[in-house]
Amino acid sequence: MRLNQQRVFEILSKHNGDDPASKLCDRLLAMMIILNLFAILLESVPEIGASFANAFLFFEIISVGIFTVEYSLRIWSAAANTAKPDRTSWQMRRDYIFSFTGVIDLLSILPSLLSAFVGPLDLRWVRVLRLVRLLKFSHYSPALEDLTTAVKEEKRSFSAALYLFLIALFTSSALMYIAENPSQPDVFSSIPETMWWSIITLTTVGYGDVSPVTPLGKIIGAFTALMGVCVVALLTAIVATAFANQTSDRKEMLEAEISLALSDGIITAIELRKIRKLQKELNLSDDYVEALIQVMKEKRR
Repeated sequence: MRLNQQRVFEILSKHNGDDPASKLCDRLLAMMIILNLFAILLESVPEIGASFANAFLFFEIISVGIFTVEYSLRIWSAAANTAKPDRTSWQMRRDYIFSFTGVIDLLSILPSLLSAFVGPLDLRWVRVLRLVRLLKFSHYSPALEDLTTAVKEEKRSFSAALYLFLIALFTSSALMYIAENPSQPDVFSSIPETMWWSIITLTTVGYGDVSPVTPLGKIIGAFTALMGVCVVALLTAIVATAFANQTSDRKEMLEAEISLALSDGIITAIELRKIRKLQKELNLSDDYVEALIQVMKEKRR
């Protein structure tokens, strides 16, 4: 079958379970990402990196070639995105290039391309930047999108909690600087330097590399730790609640889809595919969906 823009776009898009070619493409690219991560990690081990340098180089050339072709095809086929009928081909391509996934796709190949055409770069930085390929999973997993949506939906609460965190950070840093600077001038030399201690204490990490020695400093440290527990717990609760609300909303969408399908008393094959697609997005078991269908059938009787 001839591959046109629309077909390439469908294959490169996240599969919905009905397109074997798209499903195969997703799995192959996901496998390439996983293999690349393992290669980058193993290459950083001096003994392994030196022993298999040629093999790693060959695999990197193959990987960059595949990811470059993928990136080029995504730009070319973006013009076939039917979800944006009011946009021109150039606008849809630009939207992809400057989108989060588009930027990640470019960054995943850029370090190696720069090394090849510009000249040798610091290998440590190249390896770190190549780890950006992990974020390419955003094409196949909605995790980052869900997190962004969750924060946006609770942006007022999230902003308020961050504001409290900043107040605690600046207040504790200033007070600790006043209390500890005379006793430890090299450690608490300024308020910006003291912020390191405040951040570590507020986030309850507590490395212990910097700590107060004066009675007043210890009291400030205790209150800072208590504030950190409260603020971090608040931020965690806001994000967790937003995620829970998203799951609840999607389950309501699934129930609405099943209710619509049962409006005529029969769930057709097309309607069942829509339900299964939504089920997969929600990561729900077949037993749960079947039980939900049965319950809603009983309610309609």
